[in-house]
Amino acid sequence: MNNDYLLSKRILLVDDEQELLDMVLSILNEYGFHNVKTAKSIKEAIAESEKSHPELAILDVMLPDGNGFDLMAQLKQKDDYPILFLTARGEEDDKFKGFGLGADDYIVKPFLPKELLFRVMAILRRSYKGESHVVQLKNSQVDFSRAEVIKNDEHIPLTAKEHDLLSALYRNAGRIVTIDALCEAAWGDNPFGYQNSLMAHIRRIREKIEQNPSQPVSLVTIKGLGYKLIVEGK
Repeated sequence: MNNDYLLSKRILLVDDEQELLDMVLSILNEYGFHNVKTAKSIKEAIAESEKSHPELAILDVMLPDGNGFDLMAQLKQKDDYPILFLTARGEEDDKFKGFGLGADDYIVKPFLPKELLFRVMAILRRSYKGESHVVQLKNSQVDFSRAEVIKNDEHIPLTAKEHDLLSALYRNAGRIVTIDALCEAAWGDNPFGYQNSLMAHIRRIREKIEQNPSQPVSLVTIKGLGYKLIVEGK
């Protein structure tokens, strides 16, 4: 499986120690994970999960307003994505409890950065091995691994920015992606002032994926909010 596809997965990192949050965030970012959100409590984690829809959560067991086991139960009630515990609690009972509740892995602090990355990648490969890199739209297909659109037997290349924008839209297929979120996906942490550029890129993407770009059916505008990608069968 293409590592770029796995590196695009959204991760929620929960720990009440800011130093550890910063360290793990740095490890993940340096490896290529750039869709990582953080939280320091159960309350923050639930709110962030509802907002960003993570595809993997890395949880501490000891949190200021409860424990990671209870948090995992609450997260899995809403969306069943894989869970990795990263904690100082190394007792066998804690490990058995975590795995018994459905955790995918359990790492005890202190840990080696390579071990964390190995475990994270292993979980993602297991959990998302059935997903395709080719996405079916109404009038075309998007092949993310080749960065191209297939329409009417023609292979149309995507630019890097078009690929970034379509990836962000696909990760949230069927849901509204705000203008700010799309600008951040394509232009980084300071997306202010890119709205006009975004509109130009959206127009070019529609020319590639839509049969009639002036009447889009796959990449639709949600007036005043942002855009939504409609994927067939999803």
